[in-house]
Amino acid sequence: MEDERKDGAYGTPQKYDPTFKGPIYNRGCTDIICCVFLLLAIVGYVAVGIIAWTHGDPRKVIYPTDSRGEFCGQKGTKNANKPYLFYFNIVKCASPLVLLEFQCPTPQICVEKCPDRYLTFLSAHASQDFEYYKQFCVPGFPNSKSVAEVLRDGDCPAVLTPSTPLARRCFPAIHAHKGVLMVGNETTYEDGLGARKNITELVEGAKKANGVLEARQLAMRIFEDYTVSWYWIVIGLVIAMVMSLLFIVLLRFLAGIMVWVMIVMVILVLGYGIFHCYMEYSRLRGKAGSDVSLVDLGFQTDLRVYLHLRQTWLAFMIILSILEVIIILLLIFLRKRILIAIALIKEASRAVGYVMCSMLYPLVTFFLLCLCIAYWASTAVFLSTSNEAVYKIFGDVNTCPVVGKTCNPETFPSSNESRLCPGAHCQFAFYGGESGYHRALLGLQIFNAFMFFWLANFVLALGQVTLAGAFASYYWALHKPDDLPAFPLFSAFSRALRYHTGSLAFGALILAIVQIIRVVLEYLDQRLKAADNKFAKFLMTCLKCCFWCLEKFIKFLNRNAYIMIAIYGTNFCTSARNAFFLLMRNIIRVAVLDKVTDFLFLLGKLLVVGSVGILAFFFFTHRIRIVQDTAPPLNYYWVPILTVIIGSYLIAHGFFSVYGMCVDTLFLCFLEDLERNDGSAERPYFMSSNLKKLLNKTNKKLAES
Repeated sequence: MEDERKDGAYGTPQKYDPTFKGPIYNRGCTDIICCVFLLLAIVGYVAVGIIAWTHGDPRKVIYPTDSRGEFCGQKGTKNANKPYLFYFNIVKCASPLVLLEFQCPTPQICVEKCPDRYLTFLSAHASQDFEYYKQFCVPGFPNSKSVAEVLRDGDCPAVLTPSTPLARRCFPAIHAHKGVLMVGNETTYEDGLGARKNITELVEGAKKANGVLEARQLAMRIFEDYTVSWYWIVIGLVIAMVMSLLFIVLLRFLAGIMVWVMIVMVILVLGYGIFHCYMEYSRLRGKAGSDVSLVDLGFQTDLRVYLHLRQTWLAFMIILSILEVIIILLLIFLRKRILIAIALIKEASRAVGYVMCSMLYPLVTFFLLCLCIAYWASTAVFLSTSNEAVYKIFGDVNTCPVVGKTCNPETFPSSNESRLCPGAHCQFAFYGGESGYHRALLGLQIFNAFMFFWLANFVLALGQVTLAGAFASYYWALHKPDDLPAFPLFSAFSRALRYHTGSLAFGALILAIVQIIRVVLEYLDQRLKAADNKFAKFLMTCLKCCFWCLEKFIKFLNRNAYIMIAIYGTNFCTSARNAFFLLMRNIIRVAVLDKVTDFLFLLGKLLVVGSVGILAFFFFTHRIRIVQDTAPPLNYYWVPILTVIIGSYLIAHGFFSVYGMCVDTLFLCFLEDLERNDGSAERPYFMSSNLKKLLNKTNKKLAES
């Protein structure tokens, strides 16, 4: 086949090098400055983690906090035996102040258990229930105060209602009986001053206080489903792994069949579409209203109206006919290139078979990515919980002018604010701070996210260079598999870490910068949604689209640059330039191979995920049994099914990513082989016999023998 674009517009073709026999072993370190920057950044990242772990306190996320900022139920504290948070007046949680302060403007204390009966302070004060009632008063509650003083100072709740714990917080046990909302056996409640109020007010307050806490109850049920179904989930994932491996092995024999069947099916489907459009066009001939033009009809919200017009079916028929002609012409002119793509895919299956340990390398990448994610997540949690407790004044905003100001709970009872607002309370509001460290928290979080992107991209780059080096060793072995190195994967991994850490860091840095910019744009887009500025929204949409395209292009360029690094040991910029020019000189082959492999990988993923997902659906819905076992009882049968489907997709993606890297590496090596060699005894082709047969190429030495 004739060469594509060898006129120098995209560089000059590779020249023959008698010393080149595959991945170069005698190479030097590349992009050392980027390697140094990466090491310094990692040291800084560790320092940020240490600072965050020193100041942070994850207990703020796990344990509820009372009005004094003390944790409920934490071991080693005075509230160790009081795991639940009790709200004095949960109705106040319906206040808009909750949305501003993220804290209910009512006293909150830690209790051993939630109230299980209906009581008011007035009725309990003069009865034997007062001892029970006192456990829901503030710690150190004095018995000497009168009823009016207790309610005024907020030492005790005005009323207790039967409550149930949810996410370690006490919420009214509200249920419906014959269409009537009830708490316990009551449809109304007393506010402590003798006034009876409807339970609906209590419901609204409970809903506000509950917020996203219902999601935690859902999470507990999901966790229960995982505890009883994890065994079968693992079995489903193992089946997905076996099917993925089997599909890759079968590609050696079935790749050509699947591709040509796909092409024929597309042609047949388009042909049937043309026939159907013609039949509909003929059927509507002479019917009333069918000859109205699309222009006269204009835009209609009900799209079914257009299906009653002859012009609609004529337009569909013309479009499908054009697509049919284009595909047939492409098949006529690109037939040999499609055959080359199929041959490369088959060759990739053989390469994976000879370097079988490459199928296990995604586990290494997965482990390293888990470390990155764990460090990023833990650092983010410690940074977000490294604020100090902030106390504010809560009270009636209509009568107290100092509501919302910060205060000190130790000195508040004797302060001027307390005398100015007798009914106000100084209680815990949220976690924050005014120090330099607290002002830098946002920047530290951005640095944490940036380092996560950088390290995650570095891990992925390391995997790509390692796999590329191993598969390049296979291609450039003249006598396969005899000339293949003993440990190609380990050799490629050691070369990548020893010589090219800087180059991998350089490529990962460029991609991380683009990704962090996209994160910032998403954040700004969320902030701009409330604004009615159409130009700003349009500009933001354009920027998001541009950076999305830029990220895709950089990933493509990096991937091919890493292949060149694995083969030649050049720095990142040189490798990226050489890879880009090589691909541009063979752009049609690149496009054909890319689409063919995309189809095969899509077919493989659909086959694996669909088969395992259907099997999981029938099993967990008790429609089939495996041997004598049946699916365990579940709260939500979709929990293990979705887990199996997502896990199967990730497993299939991991296997096919190795296979895709193999195809891309062999393709670049194939293009290099065509440019470097001519089939003579001195310059033999390294490609497989199938590829040489397709291109009508031969090695003269082999032909003579």
